[in-house]
Amino acid sequence: ENNWEFRRDLLTGQLGFYAPDFIGTQEGKHHQLEFIRTALPEYNYIGISRDNSKTQGEFSAIFYKPRKFKLLSEATFWLSETPNEKSKGWDAALERICTYSLFEEIATGKQFYVFNTHLDHMGELARTNSAKLIIEKIKAVNTKNLPVIFTGDFNSEPNSAAYQAIVAFMDDSKIVSKTKSFGPTGTFNAFKFHEPVTLLIDYIFVSKGNINVLKHAVLSDSKDCKYPSDHLPVYAEIKFRD
Repeated sequence: ENNWEFRRDLLTGQLGFYAPDFIGTQEGKHHQLEFIRTALPEYNYIGISRDNSKTQGEFSAIFYKPRKFKLLSEATFWLSETPNEKSKGWDAALERICTYSLFEEIATGKQFYVFNTHLDHMGELARTNSAKLIIEKIKAVNTKNLPVIFTGDFNSEPNSAAYQAIVAFMDDSKIVSKTKSFGPTGTFNAFKFHEPVTLLIDYIFVSKGNINVLKHAVLSDSKDCKYPSDHLPVYAEIKFRD
């Protein structure tokens, strides 16, 4: 009853209503990403799968609006000791990846990075080391200290070592939002509509010092007591500082 075919219209309807400039997806398969792109033609997406494929396996894709943002570069790396090749790291159960891009806002010429990931659901060491690896990658590529947005399913609660490694370098948009966060305290619903959503494992992080977070929310939209996904989407409105 929660198969993709029964919830895909609700999901794309939700995305179309909020119309974010960027959408970080996790566990998306090629046919799902293509359905979203067809339903929402104002978007394009980038990324390869954790199987190192354009069509097979799960992606950590990034959707963006090409009329507003120019794609300058893109890359995907594996969360492992050998990030440049398909690989599984540390105590992870599965191969995991991070996809990122350098964008330019066409109207202003402002450049910035977007990173998107999905950390392992089993290996705690893998989650911690993956978080540290991504932060090191951000430091390595962002030599101009441009704004960075980092989204994902981190499978990590705020007291985890992985989360702590990230917030030592970046801000949690929920914490620094200029207005009070709206919606449930958690993000993982497991399709259990009639139970409170309290497990917080999905976040939007932003670089310190050059991004203001105006609003933050966890969106619990539903239809006929069904969610569009087993995770609630995290939503943030941000503004680059001058």
